[in-house]
Amino acid sequence: MNVRDFAAAIGADFYTGVPDSQLAALCNYLMDTYGIDPQHHIIAANEGNCTALAAGYHLATGRVPVVYMQNSGEGNIINPVASLLHEKVYGIPMLFVIGWRGEPGVHDEPQHIYQGEVTLRLLEDMGIAYQVISPETTSDDLAQYMVQFRELFAAGKCAAFVIRKKALSFDGSITYSNQNTMCREEIIRHIVQVSGTDPVVSTTGKASRELFELREAAGQGHQYDFLTVGSMGHSSSIALGIALQKPQQRIWCIDGDGAALMHLGAMAVIGSQKPQNLIHIVINNAAHETVGGMPTVAGTADLVGIAESCGYEAAVRVTDYDALDAALQAAKSAGKLTLIEAACALGARSDLGRPTTTAQENKQAFAKYLASL
Repeated sequence: MNVRDFAAAIGADFYTGVPDSQLAALCNYLMDTYGIDPQHHIIAANEGNCTALAAGYHLATGRVPVVYMQNSGEGNIINPVASLLHEKVYGIPMLFVIGWRGEPGVHDEPQHIYQGEVTLRLLEDMGIAYQVISPETTSDDLAQYMVQFRELFAAGKCAAFVIRKKALSFDGSITYSNQNTMCREEIIRHIVQVSGTDPVVSTTGKASRELFELREAAGQGHQYDFLTVGSMGHSSSIALGIALQKPQQRIWCIDGDGAALMHLGAMAVIGSQKPQNLIHIVINNAAHETVGGMPTVAGTADLVGIAESCGYEAAVRVTDYDALDAALQAAKSAGKLTLIEAACALGARSDLGRPTTTAQENKQAFAKYLASL
């Protein structure tokens, strides 16, 4: 189904969400139609944030907003759905559009498999009526679904469309870019050259894939790295947990801007603990690149200032490789909690692969290595 027909059938004039590759057609349509427009479209930090923002829109206008997300974001909406939106509380109607990664019977990456199995069950447990949209869904089908959903909205209830792979298409073209010059894979190459045999925790998406391939190309083992292939936004907290238990061992965290924003409170917790052995690197391309390139607010946010106000003892922003190398070496020798924000361009190799070891194998090798330190 063409996403223009999908949007027309929904008839909403406000969307907020977190981008998803399964919803690339919708995301690109929204950017092509509205861009980032406070009256019509906002990309939020996490899915709970989207839900609360959409609730505010409904309170101000009386209209039904749309919240879009990958199904991994269902966990982030459980609290506001149950304690804010539900008809036993405020009865705030909302339409969720959810990309179904890990759908049973459809090949996907390991971090999506269980989430895919429980996607519909979670909606049922939250009391959210849903319809699955497939490539075979017609405009007439969608119109009938919306008739049913509008009855629910009138009663202060929520509903959801669960979007199967290739169910939506977009006939336009949109390009995402920024003015930065450093490449993420090259930034990671510089990091591992300095980190040596220190443990590294890397964030979800292309960063972990690039780290894995850099180790392969260098003939190194993968025991040094914990690849956080799922659980977006939590790599810095994982790194903190390790750093606090291994105070004599330097720990590196390779984070992304979208991930750092998703659970920004983690930086406040890290700053409160001030682990002297933790180096937190945020590679900032101001985009959700792994799922298509839609922008984040990290292009205007002052991550260095945020880190300093959270209690990081050192924080610096770098825009070229010489400055990056200097910052990495300084952090390695300083022995204090440090944040390095590395400004990064969009883009990755077209032949970028995925880890050839399983998540369980990664965990076991990494834990064994930590135990040896």
